[in-house]
Amino acid sequence: MFGVNAMPMHNPCHPGEIVKYECLDALGLTIEEAARGLGVSIDEMSYLVNEESRVSAHMAVRLSKAFGSTPETWLRMQMAYDLWQARDVTNRIEVKGIKVFPPDAYDDAAHVSTG
Repeated sequence: MFGVNAMPMHNPCHPGEIVKYECLDALGLTIEEAARGLGVSIDEMSYLVNEESRVSAHMAVRLSKAFGSTPETWLRMQMAYDLWQARDVTNRIEVKGIKVFPPDAYDDAAHVSTG
């Protein structure tokens, strides 16, 4: 039913917005009816459509079964939204230096005896 382009979108919408307008409104469903149909609490459904919670793997499966597409598509929509939000604050994220080992160092570590 819904797809995610391979190219990054400009400010992608929260998946809850898709659920609200393209699923619930399009089918004439209330939050209560959708929650009952999906087997989740009214609060959980409300948080999602009001963009106050994320699409979990379990919710992605439920949305897929109820409204179409695949769980992976629902999760990609969530990931695209999350990454866009992270880009918005990228310059405020500080990361300390991490010592990087050469790729073969990991192979050597696997052969070290621990006792």
